Amino acid sequence: MHGPTPSGPRPSRRALLRGAAGGGLALTGLAAAAPGANATARAPGAPGAPGAPGARAIGAKVRDLTGPAQTGRFGAPWTDLGIPARCPDGSMLLVCGDTFDGGGVGGPDWRSPVGLRSSNADPAALTVDGCVGGGRAVGLVPEGHEGGTTAIPSDVFTVGSTMYMHLMRGVIYRTHHSDFWRSDDNGETWQYLCQWPGDQYGGQFQQKTYAVADDGYCYVLSTVFNRDITSGLLLHRVRQDALGNPAAYEPWGYAGGAWAWGNPPTTVTAARRWGEICFRAMDGGYALSWLNMAPLDLRAQFFPLPTSHLFTTPEQTTIVPTVPGRESGNAVASPYGGFIVPGSTVGDLHLAVSQWYDAQNYRVMQYRVSGLSR
Repeated sequence: MHGPTPSGPRPSRRALLRGAAGGGLALTGLAAAAPGANATARAPGAPGAPGAPGARAIGAKVRDLTGPAQTGRFGAPWTDLGIPARCPDGSMLLVCGDTFDGGGVGGPDWRSPVGLRSSNADPAALTVDGCVGGGRAVGLVPEGHEGGTTAIPSDVFTVGSTMYMHLMRGVIYRTHHSDFWRSDDNGETWQYLCQWPGDQYGGQFQQKTYAVADDGYCYVLSTVFNRDITSGLLLHRVRQDALGNPAAYEPWGYAGGAWAWGNPPTTVTAARRWGEICFRAMDGGYALSWLNMAPLDLRAQFFPLPTSHLFTTPEQTTIVPTVPGRESGNAVASPYGGFIVPGSTVGDLHLAVSQWYDAQNYRVMQYRVSGLSR
């Protein structure tokens, strides 16, 4: 899940995970997904390249959410992502990716995903004070990491009294399939629902993120999960009572001169190399936060409807890259993630931002960003 850094070469995360697994990256029958024809489809007259970002926002680090001092006592000193979801009981669950104990990334007891808890869900007071597993964070689902495989969460969200989690399975950046899980006890235990093949829509249905709307639907944005591959951004909708039924996901696409539900899916914005994506119903509209790969930064868009025209919606920079030792404001060394913290607004946006540039600098941080506009 690492992103490039302007600080120069560094050890490959894949190599570190390979070492932790004690095996190679090869997985029988697994090939890197390539985008299909839809990756370059766009509405007539729409720009063919990502839009230029608007003025940079004002941002500042609030706190480290994970690290030896923050989460070491839960056996999770080294972890990333920390996708925040408000639980039905009012607490906050941070679902993290590849997690290690010991001296750094690649250390013992590799787990993914794990759940860390903040009993206070107020964005101004997030502090990890518990975990799924009691005293020590446990893997939320079975994953033995054979042959270097892992289970990377792309989203966690709550509908009523049920939480849902989407995982990407396989060797990192070579997604064999994605699967979907539910929890009815605030994320303590998870039950398998369904899965999708990694090559669906040319791989552009691997990484999914869900906006829970008030019209009975969830709206789903998806991309290829590989930062080196150009991908479209696809949109689907699914009724909230049918989330675990792959056949119920209805695509949004452009065909016959018009956009409509049920058309074959076409990209809803300019194709690009995507990192993590986070789509949320927020503040009376919708928000999309993502890691942009070229140029490297974190960006956000705000729009009134899930079907709004994203080709022309302003892209606003939230986090910019820098080198270790020169971090200040919203400048972060090796940033990725950018998951929206529940309770955020356009004017007061809180993000879970990950960082990884060496074995001891691998963490989840909270950033607060202001100065954004609709």
